[in-house]
Amino acid sequence: MSEKRRDKKNRILHDGEYQRPDGRYNFRYVDLNGVEHNIYSWRLDKNDPLPKGKKKELSLREKEKQIEMDMFDNIVSNGGNYTVIELVEKYVSLKTGVRHNTEAGYKTVLNVLKKDSFGKKRIDKVKLSDAKKWLVKLQQEDGKGYSSIHNIRGVLRPAFQMAVDDDLIRKNPFAFELVSVVVNDSVRREAITRKQERDFLKFVKEDSHFCKYYDAIFILFKTGLRISEFCGLTIKDIEFDEKRIKVDHQLQRKRNMEYYIVEPKTESGNRYVPMTDEVVECFHRIIDNRVSPKVEPMVDGYAGFLFLDKNDKPMVALHWEKYMEHIRKKYNSIYKIQMPKVTPHVCRHTFCSNMAKSGMNPKTLQYIMGHSDIGVTLNTYTHTSIEDAKEEMEKVSKMQSRKISKVV
Repeated sequence: MSEKRRDKKNRILHDGEYQRPDGRYNFRYVDLNGVEHNIYSWRLDKNDPLPKGKKKELSLREKEKQIEMDMFDNIVSNGGNYTVIELVEKYVSLKTGVRHNTEAGYKTVLNVLKKDSFGKKRIDKVKLSDAKKWLVKLQQEDGKGYSSIHNIRGVLRPAFQMAVDDDLIRKNPFAFELVSVVVNDSVRREAITRKQERDFLKFVKEDSHFCKYYDAIFILFKTGLRISEFCGLTIKDIEFDEKRIKVDHQLQRKRNMEYYIVEPKTESGNRYVPMTDEVVECFHRIIDNRVSPKVEPMVDGYAGFLFLDKNDKPMVALHWEKYMEHIRKKYNSIYKIQMPKVTPHVCRHTFCSNMAKSGMNPKTLQYIMGHSDIGVTLNTYTHTSIEDAKEEMEKVSKMQSRKISKVV
């Protein structure tokens, strides 16, 4: 019988274990695909002291145990040698038929990984603490906002889950709550008050330059339409006889100035939005004042867009965001009481808040807003002030007083 191999401390070494002349331990094994690998450690057992000046790591036998568990569970060794960026590229390549905005988001994440050393890290080397540390670094050192980091994690999390499902790694290092690691520094777009809305609309209506935008901005405040839905409206979408707006598509534009039509993400986005008499009058004026272009623009089969720019191209969200920005800037240069930020989304949020405060049935409001989740609609009720609370308390108090007086 051949003598068992021993290390310098006279301990018997297992099959595949060796100790090199410099004292470092080595374990040689063959994976499930028949490929030979070597792992190393300065310690044989977890109780061995770490040689002075050497980086802390698992002992050789701790690493062997991990390999044994991975082979038993058919986990591919070394994460299939995928780097983080290679994994994300594979994940993205499988996401076909996605919307343009989603595709642009994927490209943004890939660009971030290409510029960062984290993208070159092997996926099986990425631990939970590494993932958290990297996201913190994106915010604190790279200056990225919470929403950007949220989008980046939104791609990496399912990409690593794909690696788990493919038996490339055992755990998903990005499976944690983002708010527990990264500070949410995003600015919430709040609704403006009824008085601010009245003051803003009055200013637009009376301004010699911006008055041409009054009808459109009034409609945004009084219908709650998404700006891309608003921009996509055509003449035939305004059903005057029924006093309603047909909403079944959105108009968007890519960075290369290419226009395209997007269908609602969910069935809830397909709906009819009722019009008040004032909104009807606004649409009548818009259509009556619409100058027919030399060539009517058509996007994916849609024509007759209500709002065209100076080049006879359909207006998009960016147009209205800029108009409102200029209006607010002029307003604040005149009045001491400053107007908060007003955007198309603020108009939508303001409409929803006003309807909620007025007591509209939440399910009805959900339908008008095109929310797929009632929770999104109900969340509007949380955007109240102390004045709103006082008003509600007074209403309840008066109702109770009337009930008591009837009983007496």
